[in-house]
Amino acid sequence: MNRVTIAILALLAPIAMCAQGVKIEFFTPSVVHVVKYPGQPVTPESKVIIAKPQEVKLTRKGSTTSSSELTVKLDEKTCCITFLDAKGKVLLREKSHTFTPLNQTFTLDKGEAIYGLGTIQNGKMNRRGEHKRMEQSNLEDFQNVIQSIKGWGLYWDNYAPTQFDDDARGMSLTSEAGDVIDYYFMYGGSADGVIAQMRFLSGDVPMFPLWTYGFWQSKERYKTAAETESIVDKYRELQVPLDGIIQDWQYWGSNYLWNAMDFLAEDFANGKQLIKNVHQKHAHFMISIWASFGPQTQQFRELDAKGLLLPIETWPQSGISHVWPPIMEYPSGVKVYDAFSPEARAIYWKYLKKLYDYGTDAWWMDSTDPDFFNPKESDYQHPVTGGTWRSLRNAFPLETVRGIYQAQRKDDRGKRIFIMTRSSFAGQQHYGSNMWSGDVASSWEMLRNQIPAGLSFTLTGNPNFNTDIGGFFCGSYNTKGSGSAPKNPQFQELYVRWMQYGLFCPVFRSHGADAPREIWQFGEPGTPVYQSIKNLIDFRYRLIPYLYSTASQVTNNNFSYMRPLFSDFAADKKVWDMTDEFMFGRSILACPIVEAQYTQEKIIKEDAMTGWNRKEVTGESAEQADWTETKTATKYLPKGANWYDFWTGKLYKGGQNVVLTTRFDQVPMFVRAGSIVPLGPVMQYVGEKPWDNLEIRIYPGADAEFSLYEDEGDGYNYEQGYYSNIIFTWTDRTRTLHISARQGGYKGMLLDRKFTLVLPDGTTKTIDYNGNQVTVKL
Repeated sequence: MNRVTIAILALLAPIAMCAQGVKIEFFTPSVVHVVKYPGQPVTPESKVIIAKPQEVKLTRKGSTTSSSELTVKLDEKTCCITFLDAKGKVLLREKSHTFTPLNQTFTLDKGEAIYGLGTIQNGKMNRRGEHKRMEQSNLEDFQNVIQSIKGWGLYWDNYAPTQFDDDARGMSLTSEAGDVIDYYFMYGGSADGVIAQMRFLSGDVPMFPLWTYGFWQSKERYKTAAETESIVDKYRELQVPLDGIIQDWQYWGSNYLWNAMDFLAEDFANGKQLIKNVHQKHAHFMISIWASFGPQTQQFRELDAKGLLLPIETWPQSGISHVWPPIMEYPSGVKVYDAFSPEARAIYWKYLKKLYDYGTDAWWMDSTDPDFFNPKESDYQHPVTGGTWRSLRNAFPLETVRGIYQAQRKDDRGKRIFIMTRSSFAGQQHYGSNMWSGDVASSWEMLRNQIPAGLSFTLTGNPNFNTDIGGFFCGSYNTKGSGSAPKNPQFQELYVRWMQYGLFCPVFRSHGADAPREIWQFGEPGTPVYQSIKNLIDFRYRLIPYLYSTASQVTNNNFSYMRPLFSDFAADKKVWDMTDEFMFGRSILACPIVEAQYTQEKIIKEDAMTGWNRKEVTGESAEQADWTETKTATKYLPKGANWYDFWTGKLYKGGQNVVLTTRFDQVPMFVRAGSIVPLGPVMQYVGEKPWDNLEIRIYPGADAEFSLYEDEGDGYNYEQGYYSNIIFTWTDRTRTLHISARQGGYKGMLLDRKFTLVLPDGTTKTIDYNGNQVTVKL
């Protein structure tokens, strides 16, 4: 036996004085797997954990086992565990546990902040005092990952609906199904450290195609192939950048053909040609697919014959597609497939392959929660592959997304997989998916909620998050008839501010119902609202070199795009529960405006079902707004750094509130002193122009380093080492910039280029670069 086995076995068997068995297994010096079982020893098979235990040198003294990073103490009377760091500081204590119901309760420190769990839409970051039943839904998704300001994390490896509670009795997790308590304790020392441990356990984050970081346009829904193609044409005509167009549902025809995965509707007679035409316009094509099938589809018939459909009530409830509310006398017969079955996943891909053969670039996997209406006890007890619907419910999005990713990787055609999905479970970051936050209502409150929801999602190890810019349901702003919201100043202000937030999300995507969202819907070129949107889209393309380099750090070094401020400034307690600011990568402090400044804030309460009832709006008139006025906003600059206003270059000391003069067409943002930020050219689509003269912005005040990452932009050759890094190092004391020799290479890379160096005071210098190191004094 190796050392790890010997050391672990001392704790594998039930302790004599314990009423139950306890298994404590060190995966690494800082990750411990705990299993408690009431009967015979059990080693559960995880759907999430793909790592294997490493060889870890351990020492044992009585019921205490230690690695170089952690000490685990087992109380032999209560079977409760205490986790301590290498210096003996208590990190987390178990308080009690039961098996019926399946519950584990922990004791937290007074004032200890905890984070994560998933996209909870209540506007909070800190989960202290939270009581939440965690079951996947349209608007909220859960990953069972918690982390503490003290630097520890916990993954609860259970897929049933689970109740999370934190109150005077402790922090507890209570699952509705399961035979054993099964969790992983991770000590990372920081938010980044916990994320790194979670990704070690459940998988890293593959690179997305470079083009996915451009601008996406969508709506619910383009109703003909000609309309879909015309949107791309109009963006090109107006010279507004665009990289992705999305075809939402019903291109397949009636609800009885729901999700047939083919262009069967009369107005989509030649879907293959549509995709080809989009590609010829230098855009990419994403299409809506679902986890359910109508009774007239080939998929339904094949899955049904094999017993691989679930009896749960799902969307759409009626076969009549154009009437709301649903006419239940004509049930759709649509059923969700058993995504837990390898055979069902293979059938799913067999039919989806037709759209892949047509040239589809990316998948919009909708309702991967999946929608589950009027649940009955018999539904929860229905058997699925490997368990019951109750016992596996929350892992559904993981299994269905993983099925597509693995199948497409086997049929690799030089395209990186990009899946946008409505739901997520732990580990899903490993399978090429970006989650959006569901059918959120168009309101300022909901915009405010998206920031902590996205940050909380990121803290579970999943870095890829986005929202429907402007909110999905905007019907309450249609004050001058159907679809008039983009002419209503109340919606215009909300949309532009939501877009300014979206600028800092990994995917920058406009989508929604009730009114179209294309830029020309908001006015003519040159008008204030139109121009504000245009400037934002242009600026997004300038940020792509910074964003894509951050993406490489996400993949290779466990970084995150969207970072709660305590990730970098944990010593500043003022940021522990901050919900309106965050770091975008390591250098940029995003401070979006999330309150109305030019119009009256409209209070809207809608859920994902009532929003579909297109309410007529009466008794309201759209107010006017002077978009040229300047306003003020107060923002906090974290302690521990000094900050440059991105737009003015003014330097502020951290640890203070600052009152900013704000503009409608500009999002407040700062750059940390001691940063290097590369900016690219404005282009109509990714790849239109080479990055042969990037602007390299240098922010003095501290030493800085930035690694400019480049690769082929698509395909998986980067996994074989085909990429390059150019490392920029700023030495503040000597005001010297060192540019390294280019490291690595790939087919088609630039051999000679220029860099234009820019300081906040306006100092500018352009240099030639041919791959050899350069040193410049500024």
